[in-house]
Amino acid sequence: MDFALSEEQLAFQGVARDFASAELEPHARDWDAGAIFPEETLRKAAALGFAGIYVRDDVGGTALSRLDAALIFEELAKGCVSTTAYVSIHNMAAWMIDTYGHQDLRRRYLPDLCTMTTFASYCLTEAGAGSDAASLRTRAVKDGNSYVINGAKAFISGGGRSDIYVVMARTGGEGARGVSCFVVEKDTPGLSFGAQEKKLGWKSQPTAVVDFDNVRVPAENMVGEEGQGFKIAMAGLDGGRLNIAACSLGGAQFCLDRTVGYMKDRQQFGSPLADFQALRFRIADYATELEAARLMVRRAAVAVGAKEPRATTLAAMAKRFATDIGFEVVNGCLQLHGGYGYLNDHPIERILRDVRVHQILEGTNEIMRVIVSRDILGT
Repeated sequence: MDFALSEEQLAFQGVARDFASAELEPHARDWDAGAIFPEETLRKAAALGFAGIYVRDDVGGTALSRLDAALIFEELAKGCVSTTAYVSIHNMAAWMIDTYGHQDLRRRYLPDLCTMTTFASYCLTEAGAGSDAASLRTRAVKDGNSYVINGAKAFISGGGRSDIYVVMARTGGEGARGVSCFVVEKDTPGLSFGAQEKKLGWKSQPTAVVDFDNVRVPAENMVGEEGQGFKIAMAGLDGGRLNIAACSLGGAQFCLDRTVGYMKDRQQFGSPLADFQALRFRIADYATELEAARLMVRRAAVAVGAKEPRATTLAAMAKRFATDIGFEVVNGCLQLHGGYGYLNDHPIERILRDVRVHQILEGTNEIMRVIVSRDILGT
């Protein structure tokens, strides 16, 4: 049980930290205000290996571990939570193709995904199938050497901009075992997109409904076997939950560091805020809770990487705890800034808006409790 990071881990953690400081943080406010998807900056991140973090290296991936990914995403999120969250989703989609796709599919799509020459989206959620994802209605019907897909996916990050869509569609009967996974290209006839959603946060990444109207996809674009799609989706979410948890940690740590500096400078009643014991105790609690969350995320990352029996439960625990604590810390830091924290001139209100959705996506925190309680008490 060695908690020390290796020299290699410290090195790429530092690379991610420096990239966040130089390439993300200075522009995050403008990306948020203008709803700008920073494609060239994302490709710079890809050049550092951050677009295929746990994709195998024979197709251009970095072939790092889940723990390595958690370290990277925490550091990147200190620069821009929203943009980093999209990088996480892109990585999840690429990992599904790499892990479950056949060799031709891997070689066809992953080299460009690993450089972000092309961007990827993950399509599971539907208007009527959110937390109950296994009830999805989008259907793929076999027709010769193709599948014809009809239906719609909701809240898709990258929707309308991504070039590749990893889509879960029903090829069999009701329930999880009837779902399969497909790679669908953006220019496929019948594929269209709704208007861009107007969101509270995550404004540096596009979000839209993805519509399938008789979209014909070659059978060779199936990822894994027929009926394996829901298993693939859930395996992807184990890692996605860790990444989103790490993004919450990064955003919260950035706010806490900024708040410590503010409290040393800001004076009220003739003394710096940092001299008031009640406020000092709040900082101590925030730091303690973030450290606890960080340990949970890293422990779960090791479990997911090693495919431990309780990996899904540990990932759910870590996601629930880290995203709840992350939002609590950011909200508390805004409070400690007083009125200034509420202004666009300061980044905390933006980070508050960005981390709030982490308690909802990749499985709501209520669903995380369902997963944990089932493991403890049985179904």
